[in-house]
Amino acid sequence: MLEFRLLLPLLATQNETWAVDLLGFGFTQRQKEINYSPTTIRIHLYDFWKTLINRPITLVGASMGAATAIDFTLTYLQVVKSLILINSLGYTNSPLFSKYLFPPFDFLAVEYLRQRHILALNLCSILPNLDTKILLAIQCAMLHQEMPSWNNAMISYVKSGGYSDLANRISQVDKPTLILWGETDDLLPSEDAEKFQQSIVNSQLILLRNCGHTPQTEQPKITSQHILHFLNIGKF
Repeated sequence: MLEFRLLLPLLATQNETWAVDLLGFGFTQRQKEINYSPTTIRIHLYDFWKTLINRPITLVGASMGAATAIDFTLTYLQVVKSLILINSLGYTNSPLFSKYLFPPFDFLAVEYLRQRHILALNLCSILPNLDTKILLAIQCAMLHQEMPSWNNAMISYVKSGGYSDLANRISQVDKPTLILWGETDDLLPSEDAEKFQQSIVNSQLILLRNCGHTPQTEQPKITSQHILHFLNIGKF
């Protein structure tokens, strides 16, 4: 939810707007008996929608959340009326070997990721004249890692293979789709943006200048303007 802390208030001025943590991520409870995977994430998101919203929605997702949004849309055709993808995973994913990790290497791999975030936070804390927005962004990105059983949930998800099989299904999306893409994304190749536009027939691609992987935090005002315009016109 913290990923949308700057964007959600801007969208909520004109629309009923919800934010939800994906199962196994954010501040959701991690239960040992659950295998965390795209399937369980999809079921959890559907139950959230059914319980609290229960009418057609415009679904917005960023990065892995955008891959979730695609998977959800293809599964529940009547639920999603339009789709917004922000620097989406789908064509570029984690290496295939990740599903074959076994103890103790699975724990070490996930712990390595957590320690990199801690190191980044510590380094940023001692840098002079640091933009406080950068420090806050790193803190927000790390908070959920302190949740109980975070490591186990991440190991479970990584072993599931994540959304590595999504690429061949993207062309099946037939909903009006807005694709927002930060041009200076250093996590995903810029070619992916074009692939999404070419694969989704009823789509529009907007490239955001001087913006990286997270337009929702780097340029929330511009991002909200594009989203609200898309919602108002309803189609391309």
